Order: sequence, then C-alpha cells, then structure tokens
Amino acid sequence: MKKLKVAVIGCGSIAQHRHLIEYNQNPNVELVAVCDIVEERVKEIANEYNVEAYTNYEDVLMLANVDAVSVCLPNYLHAPVSIAALHAGKHVLCEKPMATSREEAEEMIAAAEKNDKKLMIAHNQRFVPSHQKARAIIESGEIGKIHSFRSTFGHGGPEGWSADGKDSWFFRKEEAFIGAMGDLGVHKADLLRYLLGEEFVEVASMIETSAKDFAEVDDNAVCILKSESGIIGTLTASWAYTAKEDNSTIIYGEKAILRLEDDPIYSLIVQYANGEVVKYGLGAIQSNDEGGQTTSHTIDHFVEAVLENKEPLIDGEEGKKSLEIILASLESMKTKKFTRMTV
Repeated sequence: MKKLKVAVIGCGSIAQHRHLIEYNQNPNVELVAVCDIVEERVKEIANEYNVEAYTNYEDVLMLANVDAVSVCLPNYLHAPVSIAALHAGKHVLCEKPMATSREEAEEMIAAAEKNDKKLMIAHNQRFVPSHQKARAIIESGEIGKIHSFRSTFGHGGPEGWSADGKDSWFFRKEEAFIGAMGDLGVHKADLLRYLLGEEFVEVASMIETSAKDFAEVDDNAVCILKSESGIIGTLTASWAYTAKEDNSTIIYGEKAILRLEDDPIYSLIVQYANGEVVKYGLGAIQSNDEGGQTTSHTIDHFVEAVLENKEPLIDGEEGKKSLEIILASLESMKTKKFTRMTV
C-alpha cells in the first residue's frame, strides 16, 4: 500500500502528544514536514522525527510531496488554514472545534467538496472503546427508552499541559474564541450525538470565568440539552477540576443505567433495573493524566479514510453539528433564554 505523506501544522501540545506520535507509529504514514511559528520548537521537533521544518504554513501547502495535513493551530486559524490546505489539494485532519462560526464551518465543507478531499475533525471520544460499546448497547434496544443523561469533561486547565503554560493562546479570546466549552464541551457535544443517535433541538447554558482570573475566556460551563425525541440532560465543561480529570458520562435508560468512564477500574458499568450489574474493562480512555490510553485511534482512522477513499466518521458535516451546539450555548448565555436549533 502506498504510504500517506503527512505534514503537521502547529507543533504545540496536541501535536506533540497525539498527532506526531500516532502518525509516526502508523506503518502506512510517512511524516515529511512540521510547521510552527516558534522556530526553536519546530527545529527541535523536525530533528526528532527527521523531517523538514517550516515556520510558514503556506510553504508547507506548496510541497508536492505532502498528501495530507493535520491542523493543530489556535482555534481562530482552524478554518482559514484548513480551507487553504483543501484548495491546495491536501486532505485535512483538523483539531476541534473545527471553526469559530457556522459560516466558517460551511466554507470548510465546501472547500473539501470542491477539491474532492477528505476533511475530518479530531473528535476522538467516538473512538474510546467504552463509548463504542455503549453506543452498540443503546442501538440494540437493550436499555429501552433513554430518559436522561449527564456528561462532564474537566481537568485543571491548559496551563498544566499546554506548550506555553499560562501564556497559551487557549486563554486569549482573540485566538481561542471560546474556553472550556470549545476545548472540552465540544467533545462531549459530539459524544452525546454519537451515543444517542439523534440531534439536539434546544440548549440552555451558564458559562462563566470563575477559576482563572487571568483568562479572557470561560473556564466553567453547564448546559442543559434537549434532543429530538425529548431526552434531556446536562453537559458540563471545566478547567477547574484541579485534583483529577473527569471524563464521565451517565446514560439513564428505561431498563438500565450506563456508566461510562465513571469507575477507576471498569470503563463501562451497566446497572440493570432488575439488579444485575455487568462490568466491562475495555481499556483506559485517552487522557492528560498518567495511565491514559496511548493512542486516540483518530489518526489511524483518518489515514485509513484517505488511503481507502472512505468517508471519515467525523467529517465536516458532523463537526459542524457538534460546533453548532457550542454556538447555541453561547447564544443562550448571551440572551438568558433557551436557544432553539434547526435539525
């Protein structure tokens, strides 16, 4: 099989701990270039992976030997750089959130279609074994009608793992656009859509900056979501979980409760209404904490989609739908009303 030649644009924490490592581990990939505006950083990484170093992404997009790129840049650059890459004939794996507006997301989708290139958004929660098993259980009808849910994603904040610490772009509104809701909440919005198999129609939210006085963006958010069929629940995103990361989801069904990533040993626990309890040890979720899963499977899925000409699980349309939940939550906070969404 022909190897996919890849460049990584943006060499911050997510590139260093996910994209570069996972591309390098994939036998069907040849890393050819890395790009970052911090010259010292990009040269060091280029030496580590024995690839070419660039400080201007436009130079990377001109390379004839690059088939695909990962866009691992600050949020405000996701759309413009992805669009430029697609028009340059490159397949794109873009970090989340895919864009800062619905219009930007639609431009990305249009660019992918026009140039017949793959566009995938890096929502890695869909590849977690416990999440995939839970989706299969839900689809089978085993837990009956779903009544409610609660899902949270929180840790101590980007300053603990970002390449630039407290000086990270994550905290600057002009570059990040949104804080914990864009960093973590969008992951859960995508996961809940995936698990429930339906779209959300109403969103209400409270989004605050309460834990980090130096941040220009939110660090705590709680949203209430209502789905097409009337399932209601909460989504919480936080940069204030200082002691330990929490990436749990609970699904409350008619015949059982599913507890995902809610137990230190068992990644999925099914508690049936008749008293039976089934525990699944399916491996650790990818995490910033010690002992997390070593691969997100996101890169492998993207590579397979490109090489086998298959539509990725999280294409531009899927990424846009998850982004729209975040945009609706911002609108709700602004208006102090429920935001209705079109499905």
